[in-house]
Amino acid sequence: MVNLSELQRSKAGSLSGGQMRRMGIAQALVHSPSILILDEPYAGLDPDQRANLRELLVDLSRLISIIVSTHQTEDLSEIYKSVVVIDKGAVRFSGSAEEFFDNDDGLAYGANRAEMAYRRIVGTLQPGTRRA
Repeated sequence: MVNLSELQRSKAGSLSGGQMRRMGIAQALVHSPSILILDEPYAGLDPDQRANLRELLVDLSRLISIIVSTHQTEDLSEIYKSVVVIDKGAVRFSGSAEEFFDNDDGLAYGANRAEMAYRRIVGTLQPGTRRA
């Protein structure tokens, strides 16, 4: 499921960052969890590794619930159904990804939409600020 069969005889220390992430997910899946919690799963991964991990998480989300803690907002529109923004220990937003993106006020597009929405929610974006 995590696409590591060809490396089954390899030592963990010889695996790449993306392979290590997938191995960690495999270790969790052995226990048949109903929820998988991941903290910064994309940190330090190159674009190919990010894409592979994203595909794996989309596939897994059909079988189990996945909670991801991340500062990387560019994937929000592609794979997450709901978003919770926690700032300084308080929930500032909880809703669907679509509702989250409504906070960008239509001022941005692409990956910047999530960044703009986040900054508006936590109050770090000055009113009237426009970004492409």
